[in-house]
Amino acid sequence: MRNKRRKLSVRAKLGAVLLAVVLALLTAALIQADRAVRPVAQQQAEHYSKLTANQIISEAVSEYLEDNRYTYSDFAAVLYDESGKAVSIEAVTYNINKVQSELNLLINSEFMRSSEASAEIPLGSLTESYLLAGKGPHIRLRICPAREASVELTSSFVSAGMNQTCHRISAVITADIESSLPLYSFSTEASFEFLIAENVIVGDVPESALNFPSL
Repeated sequence: MRNKRRKLSVRAKLGAVLLAVVLALLTAALIQADRAVRPVAQQQAEHYSKLTANQIISEAVSEYLEDNRYTYSDFAAVLYDESGKAVSIEAVTYNINKVQSELNLLINSEFMRSSEASAEIPLGSLTESYLLAGKGPHIRLRICPAREASVELTSSFVSAGMNQTCHRISAVITADIESSLPLYSFSTEASFEFLIAENVIVGDVPESALNFPSL
């Protein structure tokens, strides 16, 4: 009877040790798999997040500019002296604030409308194998804004040739996008710039323009 109990005890210990070894190996395999998959999954998630954000923002900005035919004079006025030399550039603050506010509302409205956006990623693309890339069943990547996108009108001066400077006014839109796959979630910041208006200034750029507000 004692021998039988000893055998059962030894078997129980061996079983416990074997189970512990299996669990340890399984944990190590999962950690290794996570280390291999996570960077690729993050890269794919960032790619599709930026692609989706770019599409939503581009369509919103294009629609807005199509409905509002703004020109350079709507945002800035170049003042000249009697000899025709540019002496200063003044910002039209009202229109600048108006465009920033309206674009902000429109873009965030489009993001809310597209809050259920998603992309399909082949399972093989989440591995580092070139042979498996683009193959296998597809996994759904959910994409949604993490918070409201921000819109800022910026001003820049770029040389446009001999004795000419191009003054550009652009809209810079920054969006924080959250994306999620089974077991993973990522946050991506995407920034896009769209030209709103520009004007070529002949001659030297007035010193006051160099301090032109960043809008």
